[in-house]
Amino acid sequence: MRIEVRTEIAAPPETCFDLARDFDFHQRTMAGTSERAVAGVTSGLIGPGEEVTREARHMGIRHRLAVQIVEFDRPHHFRDCQVRGPCRRFDHVHRFKACGDRTNMIDEIEFAAPRGPIGPLLDRLVLAGHLRRLIVVRGEAIRDEAERMTRSARSDGPC
Repeated sequence: MRIEVRTEIAAPPETCFDLARDFDFHQRTMAGTSERAVAGVTSGLIGPGEEVTREARHMGIRHRLAVQIVEFDRPHHFRDCQVRGPCRRFDHVHRFKACGDRTNMIDEIEFAAPRGPIGPLLDRLVLAGHLRRLIVVRGEAIRDEAERMTRSARSDGPC
């Protein structure tokens, strides 16, 4: 199953890119799922080849997901793929496209629930909607913080 979420942000791609890979910021914005990094890169910026294991509560169940950054081209895109976790497949591409003084942030996620007779049904009826909501909320948090940082940098100018 594949979902895509687009977020327009009035900030440069570098700012958006770095916020999307900042685990201190990530944990603050995902507090509703009690998400926390428990192994690998647990704070600061994650980079190429690095891995993080996160624990979170989704739909009342605690999950543990380990992902590795397998593609990294700052500030254009990075990709993280599940190396251990509850899904049969989980692949998340983060794209950042400059458009004037704005950035179009595009999250592309491909995933598959565990095998079994209800796996495809879970993908369509439960996981797709849940993941989309999480990515929308996360995109809004990145947008709000990136725009705040950009406004602050402009007001700290030389004049």
